[in-house]
Amino acid sequence: MRAMRCVSGGGPGLLLALVLTVLAAGPVSGDPAPPPPAAPDPSVPAIGRAWPVGVRPSVLRGWEPPATAYSRGHRGVDLAAAPGTPVRAVAAGRVLYAGRVAGKGVVSVELTGTDLRTTYEPVTATVEKGDEVAPGEVLGTVEATGSHCTAPCVHWGLRKGEVYLDPLSLLPPWLLHRGPSRLLPVLGVPLPNPDVSLEHPAEP
Repeated sequence: MRAMRCVSGGGPGLLLALVLTVLAAGPVSGDPAPPPPAAPDPSVPAIGRAWPVGVRPSVLRGWEPPATAYSRGHRGVDLAAAPGTPVRAVAAGRVLYAGRVAGKGVVSVELTGTDLRTTYEPVTATVEKGDEVAPGEVLGTVEATGSHCTAPCVHWGLRKGEVYLDPLSLLPPWLLHRGPSRLLPVLGVPLPNPDVSLEHPAEP
């Protein structure tokens, strides 16, 4: 695993955009009830193949699009994640930034074949600018400090140019609504007889 390196490249425009992304996450607030999931944005391709953290993390706060570019809102989603939890790329892409912005660790990934980019914070990066990442590849770990949530979380954002979008739209339905795994019976295989124990098998 490579040590995190703070990258200063990318130009002032990229750094300013990342600062605005961090500030857009909003201040610490109370614990509002999670809003119902928004309908997927048809302009966002469902190319996600993994959640940023865990298998099906709790959404502590959903995407709340602002009325205008300068209005209050929540430009991303907050996913429950304990400090040290691996943060993974939701889709294939190239790392645009891995470093610190306004005191927070931030990783930004440009998604392959699109004009979209995702951001993850607060994250201690294990990738560097220019790295190519595969879906599910670890980008870093959740930091113990720097989150705006009242509970440990990672803020996941999605942008197209200067426009913020709902990152959950990247996830296809089979991944977005996937629940816990269940064991199903195999057709043609008889179920075990509950009256027969392993210690005292039935007489032939």
